[in-house]
Amino acid sequence: MKKRISYAAAFALLLLCEILIALFVRDAFLRPYGGDILVTVLICAFVRIFFPAGIRLLPLYVFLFAAAVEALQYFDFVRLIGLADSAFFSTLLGRSFSWIDILCYGAGCALFALTEYLLDKRRR
Repeated sequence: MKKRISYAAAFALLLLCEILIALFVRDAFLRPYGGDILVTVLICAFVRIFFPAGIRLLPLYVFLFAAAVEALQYFDFVRLIGLADSAFFSTLLGRSFSWIDILCYGAGCALFALTEYLLDKRRR
């Protein structure tokens, strides 16, 4: 139960950071790259609330999910499903493919995996 609370707190803090970045940051580094790194950490933390130790390769699965979403952007999936005029879905799913985004997703997943490894090592 203690782990779930820790992951829930991390999720809430990361979500707040993501919202603040989206609303107030207009730069060429933190918003495009920092947000992409944090979003994969956010997703990992969210899943860990429900499965605190049950998914060993979670960072890999989250990376594959994020890369799949990025691949959908390459094909302009939002337009293909007829939601290109929806600001919500255009923002949620994205409209532009970038290899750099995939690197950022990988960095976020690696950061999460490293953090979990170090925390588990410290607990033992």
